[in-house]
Amino acid sequence: MLDDVQLEKHRPLRLTQRPMRRLPFECIALLLQGGGALGAYQGGVYEALVEAGLHPDWTAGISIGAINAAIIAGNPPHERVAKLRQFWELVTSPGPLGYDTDLTALLKGDAARAMLNRWSAGQALSMGASGFFEPRPMISWLWPHGSIEATSYYDTRPLRTTLERLVDFDRINGDDMRLSVGAVNVHTGNFVNFDSTTHRIRPEHVMASGALPPGFPAIEIDGEHYWDGGLISNTPLRWVVENQPERDTLAFQVDLWSSSGELPRNMAQVPTRLKEIQYSSRTRAESDRFREIQVLRNALSRLIEKLPEELAASSEVEILRAASQPKTWNLIQLIYRSKEYEGDSKDYEFSRRSMEDHWRAGYYDTVRTLRHPQVLERPRSLDGVFMFDVAEHGRE
Repeated sequence: MLDDVQLEKHRPLRLTQRPMRRLPFECIALLLQGGGALGAYQGGVYEALVEAGLHPDWTAGISIGAINAAIIAGNPPHERVAKLRQFWELVTSPGPLGYDTDLTALLKGDAARAMLNRWSAGQALSMGASGFFEPRPMISWLWPHGSIEATSYYDTRPLRTTLERLVDFDRINGDDMRLSVGAVNVHTGNFVNFDSTTHRIRPEHVMASGALPPGFPAIEIDGEHYWDGGLISNTPLRWVVENQPERDTLAFQVDLWSSSGELPRNMAQVPTRLKEIQYSSRTRAESDRFREIQVLRNALSRLIEKLPEELAASSEVEILRAASQPKTWNLIQLIYRSKEYEGDSKDYEFSRRSMEDHWRAGYYDTVRTLRHPQVLERPRSLDGVFMFDVAEHGRE
């Protein structure tokens, strides 16, 4: 078994796959949070899962997580990692001196890296990201009232072209893997889940999930307009948990923002911490709510089994029985923990070097997580719930 030092010397993307594992669960779910350029971390997570023979039955995503989820669900298993890499290499840029030039070695450490990242973030702001979004001409903001072009800084039509090239939507709308993406209806303010079991998924559903204003325009779907689902909830956990019928589930929740962090010591650190709290808070709340619901479901199920026959046959108990199926859940949390030099532009800093760093971090975090046998075993607790975060419970 490789230790952490040896792991760091090995580049991932070996594209080797073990046969699919037989696990004591009815469903493997992959839950992908939003976070812009940080989303390459999810690519590394998925690569490590594939190498371990873990292939999700259901992939659900918000924002950049929806894009990654669509690429996974919209390709045959042996092509998914390569297509994810193709997307991330397309939307990232080599940097001011080329990807192979180590500016940090030329200038010294974190200060140089911070400067390089700021340059790359500025490049994305001014020039966009290839195959993803491009800046609108300023005159478009002066167009007549009612024009969608007047409501965003960037045009996301390049993303549609990329999705049509990298994703087989016929496959998504088949029975190979379930896909869910979340968005917000601009008119009603309600969160909406577009699910391949209830909708025919098209590129615009994926684009809507990542249409974060005011950078990106609302996306029209069947006469309604939608913004980024992360405006309300940056995790699809609730949709997966409340889905019927309930199943024993192994869920990998991949978060791009950490709820824990240091107290800011200067004004430059304040917006960074603000984003982390803003985009991780719903994830933390949903995870806590998930455990509470599962505890109640399992306790209610055990109580119903103890009722006398005349009570157990009542219509009221039948209603309770339907809501208390004794299912087990492993919720495995993989959370990207950013480096101090990344700053508040880390979600729109599309450099190739940072993409490689994020991908590698996701890969290694998953490898370390899967070292722990209980991650893939049914929970032994009475509440039927096992939650695991390698940073808190098991870093070796």
